[in-house]
Order: sequence, then C-alpha cells, then structure tokens
Amino acid sequence: MVLVLWLLNISLGSISIPIGALLERIAGVPFPRESWEIIVVDYRIPKSITAILAGIALSVSGLQMQTFFRNPLAGPFVLGISSGAGLGVALLAMAGTAFGWQLFAGTTSYWSVILASSAGAIGVLVLMGLAAWKVKDSMTLLIVGLMFGSAASAIVTLLSFFSAAEELKMFTLWSMGNLGNTGWSELGLLSGAILIGVTMVIFSVKSYNAMLLGEAYAKSMGINFQKLRWIMIVSTGILTGGITAFCGPIAFIGIAVPHLARLLFKTNDHRVLFPATAILGILVLLACDTLSQLPGYASSLPINAVTTAFGAPLIIWLIMKRNFSEAF
Repeated sequence: MVLVLWLLNISLGSISIPIGALLERIAGVPFPRESWEIIVVDYRIPKSITAILAGIALSVSGLQMQTFFRNPLAGPFVLGISSGAGLGVALLAMAGTAFGWQLFAGTTSYWSVILASSAGAIGVLVLMGLAAWKVKDSMTLLIVGLMFGSAASAIVTLLSFFSAAEELKMFTLWSMGNLGNTGWSELGLLSGAILIGVTMVIFSVKSYNAMLLGEAYAKSMGINFQKLRWIMIVSTGILTGGITAFCGPIAFIGIAVPHLARLLFKTNDHRVLFPATAILGILVLLACDTLSQLPGYASSLPINAVTTAFGAPLIIWLIMKRNFSEAF
C-alpha cells in the first residue's frame, strides 16, 4: 500500500508521468523524456520522502503525547514547540518592518528560514525543559506548554499587524506547510533528526504501556517517570521541530492518525501502536500530498488544507461516536 501511494505521489502532478515509465526507470531504463528525469529525481522523490518522514514524525510524537498526558486531544504541537518555530520565522520575515531591525532585512532564504524556525523551536524546548524540572504534575506541564504556545502566537500576531504586505504573505505561505521545499541536500539532516527522535521513542515503548494505567501505577512498576518525561519532551521537540523547520507546521496528522490506529487495530499495546501509527502516518500524508497536487493543474493546494479536511471530520466523528475516555 505504501509503495502504491508512493508511486502515485511521484506520478501525479502538473505533469503526469506514467507509472509504467516509473517502474521501467526503477529497473534501469531511462525516461523517454529528459524533463521527466529532472521532475522525478530533483523534485518529486525528495518531496515524497519528506512526506514519509513527516508522517512518521508527527504521528509517532502525537501518539506519545496522547499517552503521556492521557489526553485524546493532545498532539505534537501542544508543548508550544511549533509555535516557537513559527515565532522564529515571524521574527526573520517581519521584524525588519515591525521594529526597523536592519539585521533581518533580505535574509529570508530557505536555509535562513530553517535556522530561524529551529532556533525558535529550540528556545521553547529549553523553556519546557526548565518547566519540567520545576513542575512535577503532568497536567500542569501541559498547560505550561499551551501557554508558551499562546505567548508565541500573540507575538506573531503583533508582528503581523505591523509588517509589510510582502513579508506577511511570505510568513502566511510558510504557515500553510509545504513538503516540496526539501531537496536531497536537506534530506540527510532531516532524516538524521527523525531517526534520533524515533529511536528515543522506541526505547520507551514499555514505559508508555505502563502509563496507560496512570502515573501512580507506572511508578509502582519501577518506571522512572522523570526520565520518561524528559524523553517525551526532547523526542517530541526533535520530531516536531525538525518537521516544522523544513516543512512548516502540518496540522491534524499528529492528533488524528493515533486515533485512526486505535480504531483499526483495536489495541492499546504500544508495541503495536507505534509501528502502526508510523505506517498510517506515511499513508495518510502521502495520500494528502497526492490530493494536494491537483493533477493536470499548474498549482497545488497547501498541504494544511488537505490534512485539516481529513483530520477535522475524523475527530468530530470520534466525538460523536464515543466518549474520548474510552480510548484509553
């Protein structure tokens, strides 16, 4: 299924390339048109790999957030890390006009956006680390994360109010999410970050299973709760911050996909849920990206428009179907 969606994702777009030609190219037969080689190798394959990495990162981090906080509406962005990344990009794009800072003038290149986003995400991650050191209650930590996110969003709103139209447009386009900006040179760095974050989650699977029965039970089973909290914050920061830096914020995948995995596999065992969620995250984001490409049209929809169209009805349906507490 992943392979089929991957081939469709590469095949469809403003210029459609026959799947048969793709299969022949994989077998070593050159494309009949040189332009197809450039389109597939330089643009569509890196974009599809980025979609795969983003699907894994956001869905896995969303699952661990929902389990740790025992909150079905928790997602990878509730710690405020994505909002911090957005603040970094907003400062880069709009602070020049808002505050008259010449330091930021004309610096909105792709790598400068990545660095600004990463700096903002790391800043919030450090603040959350300090909060985790001081705050012992998980629900309070969740509220602190939401407040950090709200504060960052408030600053972004002020910057937007005072910014020039062109700067505001640049930030708005970034906030819509884009899987197509990542090339081969950036994929290595992004893949490394996702690998580190996912590895941290894998080694904590048993601890998350113990968390299903509550914090007190997990502690009675010998789980180092403080260590698990740090792993959760750091791994979520790496996974969410990495994707946001390279792709912008991508909505609803982290919230909706874990619920979809629970519905399909009818289990709360994280030894099953984590790989299932990762695979479903790949499938969903590849499907959303394929739909966003509008085959036959020169432009494509923002990826956030498609993921929200998928995620919002699913969450509403879950609310209507059953009490969320039954999911745990």
